Amino acid sequence: MQDMKIKLADVKEQIEEKILHPYLLKYIESPVIDEDKLLLLISIIDGLNLPENKAKNYCITTMLIQIALDTHELVSNQKLESDHLKSRQLTVLAGVYYSGLYYKILSGIDDIAMIRSLAKGIKEVNEHKISVYQKAPESVERLMHDVKKIESSLFDKMTSYLHDADWSELASNLLFIKRLMLEKKLFLQGEQSVVFEALKKITFPKSGQINKELSSEQQKYLLIIFNRYIDFSKHVTQKCLTKLPFINELLEQRIKAIINQQQPVANTFVEEG
Repeated sequence: MQDMKIKLADVKEQIEEKILHPYLLKYIESPVIDEDKLLLLISIIDGLNLPENKAKNYCITTMLIQIALDTHELVSNQKLESDHLKSRQLTVLAGVYYSGLYYKILSGIDDIAMIRSLAKGIKEVNEHKISVYQKAPESVERLMHDVKKIESSLFDKMTSYLHDADWSELASNLLFIKRLMLEKKLFLQGEQSVVFEALKKITFPKSGQINKELSSEQQKYLLIIFNRYIDFSKHVTQKCLTKLPFINELLEQRIKAIINQQQPVANTFVEEG
C-alpha cells in the first residue's frame, strides 16, 4: 500500500506543478485534483505493465482533461456582473490552458490513438453536460444516465483504449455514487444542486425554485429517488470488486469507505423506500 501512496503523491505533485499557474491563481480558485479519480487511474494503468514514464503520462494527461472539464463547468455557475467578468474570463482561459497541457504531453509521447480516444471522451462528457444543464432530460433514467456519463466517460475511453474493460463498470458506478452523494449534500444544505434542479423539473415541472416551493413530501420523494440510485450503484460496485483479479489495498479501502459512507442526513426524512 505504501508503494501506491508514493505513486499517488508523485503523480499529484507533477500535476500540481503544471496547473498552478501564478497569474491565474491571483484571480481564480486553485483547481481541485480529485484524488479518488487519480487513484483509480493509477490503479487501472498500474496493472498493464506499461513503461513507467508512459504510464505516468497517461495518468497526468487524463487528470488534466478532467481538471479542464471541471474548470469549464465552473463558468456556467458564475454570475455575469462586471466585477466578476475578469474572473470568468480567466476561468475559461484556465480550462483551455489545462487542455493545452494535455495535448502537449501526449504529443510528446507520440500517442495519436490515445489522443483520439480521450477526445471522444471529452466530446461525450460535453454532450451529456448539455443534456443536464441546458436541455433538461426527458426522464429520470435519462438524467441519471447523463450524470453517470459526465463522471465516467473519460474512464470508459481510457479502459477501452487499454483493452481493460473490467475496470469500466467499477469506475463508472463508484464515481456516480460520489457525484450523487455530493449533489444530495448540497441539496440538504440548501445550496444549488444541478442534478436535483434537473430532477425537480422532470418530476415536478410546475414547481418553482427548489428547496423553496417544493413541499416536504415532494422533497422527500426526490431524495428517495436519489437514495435508490445510490444504493443500486453501491450494489453493482460491490459485485465489480469480486470480478477484478486484483485490486490494490489503498483503492480497496477507499472504495469501501465510499460505499459505507454515511449519506448526508435527513434519513428520518427519507426512511421509506
